[in-house]
Amino acid sequence: MSESLPEGDRFGTAPTPRATRQLIGHEEAQAMVRTAWDAGRLPHALLIGGTEGIGKATLAYAIARFVLAGGAAPARSIAVDPDHPAARQITALSHPDLLVLRRTPNDSGKLPAMIPAETVRRVRSFFGSTAALGGWRVCIVDTLDEMNAQGANALLKTLEEPPARSLFLLVSHAPGRLLPTIRSRCRSVLLRPLASEQVVEALEGLADAMPELDRTRFEEAAQASGGSVREALTLLAGDGLAVRNATAVLLDALPQVDAKALHALGEKLQGDRGGALDSFVGTVEEWLSDHATGRRQSAGVRLARLPEVWDKVRRAAVDADVYNLDRKTLVFRIFASLNEAVRP
Repeated sequence: MSESLPEGDRFGTAPTPRATRQLIGHEEAQAMVRTAWDAGRLPHALLIGGTEGIGKATLAYAIARFVLAGGAAPARSIAVDPDHPAARQITALSHPDLLVLRRTPNDSGKLPAMIPAETVRRVRSFFGSTAALGGWRVCIVDTLDEMNAQGANALLKTLEEPPARSLFLLVSHAPGRLLPTIRSRCRSVLLRPLASEQVVEALEGLADAMPELDRTRFEEAAQASGGSVREALTLLAGDGLAVRNATAVLLDALPQVDAKALHALGEKLQGDRGGALDSFVGTVEEWLSDHATGRRQSAGVRLARLPEVWDKVRRAAVDADVYNLDRKTLVFRIFASLNEAVRP
């Protein structure tokens, strides 16, 4: 694929998960795969779940390299030499025994919202033929969340009766929302968010490929990222961190609302440079989540209203993004809803 075309699993100029050689964290999941492989009991399907940007797809490609390289890795590791033929072929998406289901650009060069069902149907023919190199066949789905019901049912048919030496690596940001029939046929691998120092390590590893990143703010972005490298990158791009900090100040002041500060925040969101809208919405949702779970206590916050407000925030953000609505109006709408939730 031309590097000029968009890829759903890539952030800016950062390497794609298939080209990322250093997998940071998730040692327990890696050890599980190695132990199962050594015992000859590797499950036919792994459902790799967790929040966005913590390395789920990177882990999936690391497992694929390990399996398609025939376990050619040091003891107690799944790290395959980058120069191994299987590793090079997987990076180029040219390995004959690897099928990757993901969103790819259409004829106009744009990414579709969902993985087309006709793409998913390739699974049947892929696993219905003999492995080209006589070993395993691996299918990566990145992500299941971007597959509609028709596509999920097409995938399920092969999951129910997997052929020998076949492996599904299914990535999901919200595995609890998937079809129970799919979840029941997979071994769940739930990844935890990275520690702040691990996010910093990942950012340092991306610095050469992304020279536009401000290294002096890596620690600040990592602390605010919730353990997600993608979120840290979003915060470092454009006005992300400034928007997060301004939003946090306004939230802490509720039910008092500074109209001038709201106007200023709306100005920062205009044009949505560097994912500023995502930073704003993410900060609000984090505030709501902290109150709903008891991680944060504020006098007057009415817990019964939080689910309703959360829904309003989500719908308002989606409408603003899809219909390119005025960002100042969005900010005032959301804070009006939040004010209702904290009013005595």
